[in-house]
Amino acid sequence: MPEYNPNIELTVADMELIEDALRQSKRRLSMPDGPEEDAPIAGRTIREIDELLGRLHNQKVFFRPSKTPYVSG
Repeated sequence: MPEYNPNIELTVADMELIEDALRQSKRRLSMPDGPEEDAPIAGRTIREIDELLGRLHNQKVFFRPSKTPYVSG
């Protein structure tokens, strides 16, 4: 069984490409034109894609000024 490399090197552009591909796959799976027997598999896959997109979103570092108090809006 192969081991995973703990030092994954992805650029911001790589991450954007992955997110775009996941969103496209989610849209395709959400289309109602597939066979009804595929619905449970598609639902599970869509949920997994949503969870992965959430984990990717949580990896992002958003800008916050460090010298002044942050006020949003």
